[in-house]
Amino acid sequence: MSARAAKLSAAAQELLPLHVAVIMDGNGRWAKERGLPRIEGHRRGAESARAIIKAASESGIRYLTLYTFSVENWNRPKTEVDAIMKYLAYYLRKETPELDRNNVRLEAIGQIHRLPEPVQKQLEKSRQQLSKNTGLTLVLALSYGARAEIVDASRAIAEKVQSGDLVPEEVTETLFGMHLYTSQIPDPDLLVRTSGEMRLSNFLLWQVSYAEMVVTETLWPEFRKAAFYNALEEFAKRHRRFGKL
Repeated sequence: MSARAAKLSAAAQELLPLHVAVIMDGNGRWAKERGLPRIEGHRRGAESARAIIKAASESGIRYLTLYTFSVENWNRPKTEVDAIMKYLAYYLRKETPELDRNNVRLEAIGQIHRLPEPVQKQLEKSRQQLSKNTGLTLVLALSYGARAEIVDASRAIAEKVQSGDLVPEEVTETLFGMHLYTSQIPDPDLLVRTSGEMRLSNFLLWQVSYAEMVVTETLWPEFRKAAFYNALEEFAKRHRRFGKL
């Protein structure tokens, strides 16, 4: 099914997930298989991101979270990290007008303070420019790690207990969730992972507790509208029981 011919069934349209989260994996492998530099894989991966954002917006998805840069990614060679950061700032600047035309709102989660200052400034500028939009909310997970998020939330709660603003008995799952980076975002209903790897890679560990998972062998630079719609079709077939019969 080509991207142009891709169309959701009536059943899938009726059972759309509210929030789709995506682990975008395979940029480096795609480039290596073609004898290209890794940054070319990231550039091609950005084209996939553009296509999936548009497909999610057109289909009526309300939230789309893309695992863009993990805390572990800081350990990659400095030349690669620097190139990714420069491209990220460029991508945000270049794509903001298109996101605005598509009524997309932008948010970011993670240790944003670790990003280079130019990236932080462009991210905030883009977020402000798109803040009044009412369509798809695009969430970029940047310098993100689920364990770090849980530690940060635990620390914030501990400080409130220490100051007397909370007592331990008041700490519930709901209260804990209010201290996560995603406190204003509903938990994902569907988690998609490309490149065939069967792991969560420290992504939204708390939030995906009851998410349906779809894993595809397709490498991220080749994941486009048709593949995204296939994941939505698969989601529509699932029976979500949340631990019940």
